[in-house]
Amino acid sequence: MTLEYTGAVVLKVNSTEVEVTEFSPRETTGKQLVKTMNSIGRAKGYTQGIATWELSITAVVLVNNTLHWEKISGAKLTQYPSTGGKRITYQDVFVTEVGEQYTVDNEARITISAFALNKVEE
Repeated sequence: MTLEYTGAVVLKVNSTEVEVTEFSPRETTGKQLVKTMNSIGRAKGYTQGIATWELSITAVVLVNNTLHWEKISGAKLTQYPSTGGKRITYQDVFVTEVGEQYTVDNEARITISAFALNKVEE
């Protein structure tokens, strides 16, 4: 029996497809270790904190670029496999950093750091 794996993904920002070369979402659970003074000399638990989603995006720079990454706030970012499968939507996305990258043998790229306030799996 052959298994099918997720390959490349398509990324849309507010329903506009974006040409990306890398997309790395990272979820922080918000849990923190609680250290206490006790006879066994080790931590015994944790506290539930606030979850956050950090998004790292590398996209190619188009000649007629109409997407201004530095101005994005409150956006909806949707990731889905190009061959079908489940979609993941990040809501209320806001960009915190934008950088550019130029190399001799590759295309110009833009690197984006962003945060999302919610994640929904569909």
